[in-house]
Amino acid sequence: MEYLDVVNEQDEVIGISSFDEAYSNLLSHRIVHVLIINSKKELLLQLRSAQKSFCPLHWSTAVGGHVQSGETYEAAARREFEEELGEGADLVLIGKYRYVVLHTGQIKFLSVFRAHHDGPFHINKEEVERADFFTREKVEEMIQMKEKFHPELLFLLEKPEILDALF
Repeated sequence: MEYLDVVNEQDEVIGISSFDEAYSNLLSHRIVHVLIINSKKELLLQLRSAQKSFCPLHWSTAVGGHVQSGETYEAAARREFEEELGEGADLVLIGKYRYVVLHTGQIKFLSVFRAHHDGPFHINKEEVERADFFTREKVEEMIQMKEKFHPELLFLLEKPEILDALF
């Protein structure tokens, strides 16, 4: 069973809960995302597996997941990178953001890292349907065409400092 640290408004740990309890009770917790850019300045996005309980077959950050209890943001990002893409890379912290889930009001703290990697990747098919590199223009076009995107990815792509750190 996966356990998460419950955090307060300052992102300080105030308790521990199971994954299910965190979501059923709308407890604040931590998430990591890794945005991967290749040498052509293209962004790697993953299409989430059809088996995912939330946002199956939605485009998401190249790597993302929950910070487990007692884990640092960076350690979680490295673990998720290995679990989802079978690889690793040097990570650079872009920033940390307070994210409020639209329909529930649940608060999540998102730490976002950047990595450079040209592949190949060893995709975990239980987590990821596929992963592809896209130009900034193509990502913008996909958003305009209403392709399915994970809401946290859309939130992050609205931040100018994230786009500046990537492109």
